[in-house]
This record gives sequence, C-alpha cells and structure tokens, in this order.
Amino acid sequence: MIASVRGTVAAVSPDGAVIEVGGVGLAVQCAPGTLAGLRLGAEARLATSLVVREDSLTLYGFADDDEKQLFELLQTASGVGPRLAQAVLAVHSPDTVRRAIANADTATLTRVPGIGKKGAERLVLELRDRIGPVSVGPEDTAGNSGLVRGAWQEQVRQGLVGLGWTASQADQAVAAVAETVDGVLPPVPVLLRQAIRLLGKTR
Repeated sequence: MIASVRGTVAAVSPDGAVIEVGGVGLAVQCAPGTLAGLRLGAEARLATSLVVREDSLTLYGFADDDEKQLFELLQTASGVGPRLAQAVLAVHSPDTVRRAIANADTATLTRVPGIGKKGAERLVLELRDRIGPVSVGPEDTAGNSGLVRGAWQEQVRQGLVGLGWTASQADQAVAAVAETVDGVLPPVPVLLRQAIRLLGKTR
C-alpha cells in the first residue's frame, strides 16, 4: 500500500498529476480541489490510496489524510467505486459528507453527479454508524452555501493556473463561467472543465 507520496510536481492535468519521487514519476488521480494546491516544479505531499484491479493499479491522491480515509470508507458502501467516491469529495468537504450521512441529508448527497436518491439513501443506511465524529453548528449549513459559492471561483482559478494558464487568462475564464451559473451551483469539476474548454478555444 502506498500511503502517501512526496516529491516534485512534474505535470498537472484536469484529472490528476505526476509526482516525481526518487526519479520515478507517479501518476496520481486527484480531484480539482487537490489539484488547485499543486504547482509545477514545486514539492508536494499527497495522502494516497492505491486501488488494485485485475487489469490496473490506480493511485488516488488527496490533500490530507482525512479526505483519504473518507474516500476509502465511501467505497465500503455497495455500488460505490473509487471514481464515485472521488466525485463525492470533489463536490463536498469531508465534514459536509459526514454531516449529510449522519443527518440523512440525501439532498446534499444527490448533488454529486452519479448519486441518485436511492444511492444517497443507501450511503446513509450503510455508513451512518461508521462515519465517525460529525462537527455540528447551526450556522454551518446557512453559512456554507455562500462559502462554497465564493470558494469555487478560487478553486477553478488555482486549478487553471496550475495547468499552465496565466492568472489573467484564469480570471477571464472564471468570470465567463460565473456568468453561466444560475440557480444551483454545479460541482467544481464541472466548472473547471467548462473553463478549460473556454480557454482551449483561445490557446
């Protein structure tokens, strides 16, 4: 099991990064929030989880051990594979996920692409007793939506800069994407891909 990697960021793409460790480049699948914290040529440490399949070995990377532990726990629920578990963490923070499961908040869980009402109910049923400590606070849910709405812009901007665009180009793309957001805020990965498509036309 590769529990973590530390090395130089050799490459960053929309879905992952290459971390060079001792002369070996390790391909690590990461969510946009994790990618946003990486910088080409800089040293980085990622908590990792190795997923072994008959035909592949895939390394998933996370900003911290808390995300990694939740990623592994989510996969113990029936019907949840590594890609769906990563999608959950791309949309919500670990605290938000734990709170949603503990409180049977299926509406929050179904904001994740690939999770419908039945899937959300199954997560609650199977993981509620194993989700661990849940932070509570009456202001948390009220304040969270505003935080997320503002946070996505910085996450997308940092992700674009990490992928090699200039800060000015990233700002323009974020502004253009923001104009298309109306009502329910799409997940950050969707917004990042939208920004990349816009920039791809001007590159």
